[in-house]
Amino acid sequence: MPLLEFLAGSISGALGLAVGHPVDTVKVRLQAHSVYKGIFHCIAKTYSAEGLHGFFKGMAFPVMTTGINNSIIFGSYSNALDYLTQSQRSDRNQGKDPSAAHVFAAGCFSGFVQVFVCVPIDLVKVRLQGQTTTARYRGPVHCVATILKEEGPRGLFRGGLALAMRDIPCFGLYFLPYEVTRKALTESGKEPGTFAILMAGGVAGVVTWAFATPMDVVKARLQMSGAGGREYSGVLHCMRVSFREEGVRVFFKGLTLNSLRAFPVNAVTFLTYESLMKLFYPPKR
Repeated sequence: MPLLEFLAGSISGALGLAVGHPVDTVKVRLQAHSVYKGIFHCIAKTYSAEGLHGFFKGMAFPVMTTGINNSIIFGSYSNALDYLTQSQRSDRNQGKDPSAAHVFAAGCFSGFVQVFVCVPIDLVKVRLQGQTTTARYRGPVHCVATILKEEGPRGLFRGGLALAMRDIPCFGLYFLPYEVTRKALTESGKEPGTFAILMAGGVAGVVTWAFATPMDVVKARLQMSGAGGREYSGVLHCMRVSFREEGVRVFFKGLTLNSLRAFPVNAVTFLTYESLMKLFYPPKR
């Protein structure tokens, strides 16, 4: 049942987000602000000014809503892959895996679908995380209300194009290394074990963020535009100004943090998802 696949994606996404949020906060601040010299400077400044609480800013809203987003990602991917491989069902029943093209296409489709839900959620998360000593927003509800008042409904979709450019191809990449790595670490004819799933999920996260980070920087800067950050007129303007002032290195800000966060977060996410799917659909003996 598709409903169970959406539920599994929902629970796994919430657990994964809780694991990686403090690192994500540091990443967002490095990308959106130019006042930090590096990772450890950002961590030290955040802790000295805001304490441990500063690393968890903006977590409540995505935790409450990530279930929706991840359920869409995993549910859309699973159902799209099933649709694309209908003609291969007899082969799949004989243990043959779907082609790389089908996995990539299904992943891109899931990235496309989730963009429509993810943009406002991600915007609120980034705005709350980007707050340092000055609290412009009192919480997610106040943040949404302020954006609507000052920027109108379109304001909730600020950075949406950059996010779509990041997520649509990168979700294709997200599922492809997962399937390849899981298969490589699983003995022929056997179900993948915990280690194989953890490693495959971690590798998938690292590979994806290696490609996603440049557009992730642009997205974060556009989302902070109008909230105390520099004003940009669009994706290309943001890229031109950032490159002119900070060089090509600016597009790789947060890459190390993205990679460090991606491995455990996605390992936990995929392991939880696969475990729940086995619970919902026990293997036939």
